[in-house]
Amino acid sequence: MKTILPEDFVEALRASRGAGKVPYYLFYSSLLGGCVRDPALMVLPFDDHLAHRGDGVFETMKCVGGAVYNLDAHLQRLQRSAYQIGLTFRHGPEALRAKVLEVLAEAGQADCSVRVVLSRGPGGMGVSPRECPATALYVLVYGAGRPFMEAHPAGATLRLSAVPAKHPDFATAKTCNYIPNVLMRMEAEAWGVDFVVGADGQGHITEGATENVGIVSKGGTLAFPPLDSVLAGTTMLRVAELARPLEAAGMIKGVLFRPIRVEELAQAREILVVGTTLNVASAVEWEGRPVGDGTPGPVGRALDAALAEDCRVNPALRTPYLSQKDSP
Repeated sequence: MKTILPEDFVEALRASRGAGKVPYYLFYSSLLGGCVRDPALMVLPFDDHLAHRGDGVFETMKCVGGAVYNLDAHLQRLQRSAYQIGLTFRHGPEALRAKVLEVLAEAGQADCSVRVVLSRGPGGMGVSPRECPATALYVLVYGAGRPFMEAHPAGATLRLSAVPAKHPDFATAKTCNYIPNVLMRMEAEAWGVDFVVGADGQGHITEGATENVGIVSKGGTLAFPPLDSVLAGTTMLRVAELARPLEAAGMIKGVLFRPIRVEELAQAREILVVGTTLNVASAVEWEGRPVGDGTPGPVGRALDAALAEDCRVNPALRTPYLSQKDSP
């Protein structure tokens, strides 16, 4: 068996990589104490419990025009998720926020995505966190995905997942243990649909692989599942706020977080799929049957446009990381 010498290690890593679908701009590792730009060097130790136990939490944020959108909501959820699994960042939340902005500024990309991961850290091959002397922080800046309706203006297709729903205690924390989510994505690809949505043992919908799902009910109410059973999606919560003017305009009859039975999707005026990258996608087909008249509905279209505008111009939710001269 070939032994890779230290001087050949980087070239071996480069040779092992295929062409990525999106560019990786910059990677920060607290273990290195700095950043690398070569994707081959964006690695972590195998004995980091993130690698062999999925022991960590993460957030993915959208950056538009040199500013992070909804940064504080994402970092607050990261802290809540970390608390739920007994994970702490030794430098505190303000230092974490400052580090994310520092990494983004160093990357120099006005439009991108940034993923922040808090890991239990390296320390052994067991399951006990006591093996790990300190939490590790990883930050990756990479290419931004296109909003779903921009790439698929005809709308989305949706089916019911057969993957068992996560227990609420686990569903409400955004951990790196994503096997159920992976299986849901595999279902969607095998069935040739854009998204799937899960259901709990009582016949209520939960969430998608990486998305929240809601409906405009037959009675005209915009409804999402209750927050004690699904991940409190930052996009879902913002969409609920952006929907208030639609209520005033008579397009909907209110916004609720309530249990939604699976059979309600067949009767819904609209079905919305929401997430950080995709924004608001209108499902035009549910289980092979048209939703409404089979075209993107007015509420979904209005909320998708409102969210895109919010990302671009809302100063309360935009945190700049590039100087004005560096921004487009």
